[in-house]
Amino acid sequence: METLTIEKEKTTEKKIQSMTGSDALLQSLITEGVSTVFGYPGGAIMPLYDKLLDYKKEISHILTRHEQGAIHAAQGFARATGKPGICFATSGPGATNLVTGIADAYMDSTPLVCITGQVFSHLLGTDGFQETDVVGVTMPITKWNFQVTKAEEIPEAIAKAFYIACSGRPGPVVIDITKDAMMNTFDYSYEKCSYIRSYIPEPRVKTPQIEAAAKLINEAKKPLAVIGQGVILGNAEKELLAFVNKSGIPIASTLLGLSSIPNNHPQFTGRVGMHGNIGPNIKTNECDLLIGIGMRFDDRVTGVVSKYAPQAKKIHFEIDKAEINKIIKVDAPVLGNVKETLAQILDFIQPDQYPEWLAEFEACSKEEYNRVAKEEVHPSDGKINMGEVIEVLNQQSKGDAIIATDVGQHQMFSMLYCKFKDTRAWITSGGLGTMGFGLPAAMGAQFGCPDKKVISISGDGGFQMTMQELGTIAYNKLPLKMIVLNNNFLGMVRQWQELFFDERYSNTPISSPDFVALAASYKIKGETVNDRSTLKDAMERMWRSEGAYILEIKVAAKGNVFPMVPAGASVSDVIYGDEHK
Repeated sequence: METLTIEKEKTTEKKIQSMTGSDALLQSLITEGVSTVFGYPGGAIMPLYDKLLDYKKEISHILTRHEQGAIHAAQGFARATGKPGICFATSGPGATNLVTGIADAYMDSTPLVCITGQVFSHLLGTDGFQETDVVGVTMPITKWNFQVTKAEEIPEAIAKAFYIACSGRPGPVVIDITKDAMMNTFDYSYEKCSYIRSYIPEPRVKTPQIEAAAKLINEAKKPLAVIGQGVILGNAEKELLAFVNKSGIPIASTLLGLSSIPNNHPQFTGRVGMHGNIGPNIKTNECDLLIGIGMRFDDRVTGVVSKYAPQAKKIHFEIDKAEINKIIKVDAPVLGNVKETLAQILDFIQPDQYPEWLAEFEACSKEEYNRVAKEEVHPSDGKINMGEVIEVLNQQSKGDAIIATDVGQHQMFSMLYCKFKDTRAWITSGGLGTMGFGLPAAMGAQFGCPDKKVISISGDGGFQMTMQELGTIAYNKLPLKMIVLNNNFLGMVRQWQELFFDERYSNTPISSPDFVALAASYKIKGETVNDRSTLKDAMERMWRSEGAYILEIKVAAKGNVFPMVPAGASVSDVIYGDEHK
């Protein structure tokens, strides 16, 4: 068992009072600013849920219909607000139902504090009813986890959990609390944590690194910057904009970096990656300087590593030292929070513009429109296309909405065509690629941002994984808008089967319930769109509806997402989709 070692903030006189472990936990959450919790009760966590009744004014508990819904909702809440997401679950199956969401949050650096109940401490190790080694199970997928067996350990454990989850590169933490620790009484006091020995969440910025990176930038003739979610996590959107405007450098975004800068910025060239835009993918292998900003050179971004920008010098702005040179060797690492490093480098870079270089991206964009996007977004006939739906949504949203997606073809079409004005407006599962993420994540975002329009976009496969959360949406009267793009296939897998497995569609055709009738059983309004002649009006009705609304859109069964960089290929080996037409 790990020993807690916390250096605490020096505060004024501590207020000490006697209370149960459950009271202490809830008081600690309140002190940390928590007002919303997602969860599901059960036997081992029952003492905590009993005490929740006494804190209704301070803490709003959202009862989801499944623990997976709770943790994805907590993720959506965190991604939309920048605050840590909080969820409760009981021991055994309750805790293990959180594991997918914890792994997802770990991969995507989402700050979560997960509280799980555990059997009585004297039963630990006996295979008691609903006992599971939650600490052992979650150790590889958390920034930190800890098992509390004594009530007096709760305040320090919670303080440490919040500090670790939210500092540096964020991530999930798990606190597993035995039932007797929740029930026992002790003298409670709380001090927030601001320092832990040997834990350095943000490395000190080194001026020589800044100067070396600036020298490469000032010498470059064809630079390209790729921005990732680190910009959003570091609250560095203003610093990024200042850097982009002064440097004049063309910029592209990773999947999770979207919305960190408005995509109508004149230097924004699109998205990189397997289904990214043609321009930034091809020009990656033509630039003379590649600048990674708050991104980790994921395999979906790089393609085959040996052929990823071999001609270019490389700079990596990164907060996590472990990511430097992990996948791509760089010439100038810049360690630190990008909010600080981007601000500092402004003093060392020269103002510049690259009109001819940017024109090359524009030429690629026109080629992509003519060969791919034109027919996808404005088809002449046939069934409705997924990209077409996103374009109609843009006409309503004007880029002013939070978009949460599931995983699959619709996710890639949303990435390619959704418009964004504001930061934290794009919520999707990146590193883990979790089907079922979209609906509960959108739900959590709506709880976190009640005055915003929140749109959930799902495929028929992913929606069915967590559609029980319609009950949570209905009960809480959330005004969430839901789009289900129904092609009667597990679309992304089917696309790979078509392109790489000789059209052998093994277990990808899928049937669905009547989604609109299902929603109606929860008293949620909606409609089904079968023809493009009714699509625009239906989208407008959904957008203007006051309450929750579901729009099921029957789309082309075998539509494919292009452009595409095949697995194992170079980022410049792009498939347009029209090669054999």
